[in-house]
Amino acid sequence: MLSATAVATRIGISSKAVEKHFARLKADGILRRIGPDKGGRWEVIIKN
Repeated sequence: MLSATAVATRIGISSKAVEKHFARLKADGILRRIGPDKGGRWEVIIKN
């Protein structure tokens, strides 16, 4: 479980770029939110 800032640090891009990629993944239906904003998590949807 990582924040956008932690992901950005690990892969070497800005946190703003990570947020942009996350937004695209959500729009494409690849990421889905499980639970509330606080305490929830993101789930990766694998399409076959």
